[in-house]
Amino acid sequence: MLIMRSTPNVVMFNHAQPLTPSGLLRLQSWLSPSFPTGAYGYSHGLEWVVDAGQIYDRESLVNWLTADLCHGSGRNEAILFAAAWRRSADDDQVGLFEIAELAAALRGTSELALESSQPAGACLATLRRVWPDQLLDSLADALRERDVSPALAVVLAIRAAASDIPLTLALPAFLQSYVANWVTAAVKLIPLGQTDGQVAIAELEYAVLAASARAQHADIEALGSAALMVDLASMAHETQYTRLFRS
Repeated sequence: MLIMRSTPNVVMFNHAQPLTPSGLLRLQSWLSPSFPTGAYGYSHGLEWVVDAGQIYDRESLVNWLTADLCHGSGRNEAILFAAAWRRSADDDQVGLFEIAELAAALRGTSELALESSQPAGACLATLRRVWPDQLLDSLADALRERDVSPALAVVLAIRAAASDIPLTLALPAFLQSYVANWVTAAVKLIPLGQTDGQVAIAELEYAVLAASARAQHADIEALGSAALMVDLASMAHETQYTRLFRS
């Protein structure tokens, strides 16, 4: 049982549904850096932010990512993941496609759209081949017919629900993978030492758990962002002179 104690800005939650060993192994596989999504090729605009001198050490990196998790695109990803997980658990295919369509449209720049759709497409193809699921097949067909790109949060939420992985575990694991990818990019860009990178991930645990807890009690009506600098950084990155990353 996972319990978050009552602290400011954190919602208490627990779950009675156990995580099976096979569910744990699958979750680790899907969120591993070795899973072939190509997410390592993106920086979520951090490449421009570092070049502009706004992120220059571990503390400034943690502050930026905490704001993104609590008020920006990370918050939206958490809400979309939770909404897709619930609709998958209810076998609500109509509602699930609406979530997937909204997730595809909810991108502020062309680079952020690519950052979402390319890894999601790779993830969807791999999951359908290695861990087949009828609901994923139906969603893939519907997206293809309507020319809608998949979103990683939605794809992983569907498969987690199908594997009976509790939302209270799947969601924070997904968000930790989300921020860990940006920390890995920052380790190369700042540059930041490997140990400092792990310290940053540890320091982001509270923000990950807080964002997860809030998202579990929110639905798509709560979507929105107050972290406009993420979108602005992505726009600036599109014309940055030298680039290592695709976003």
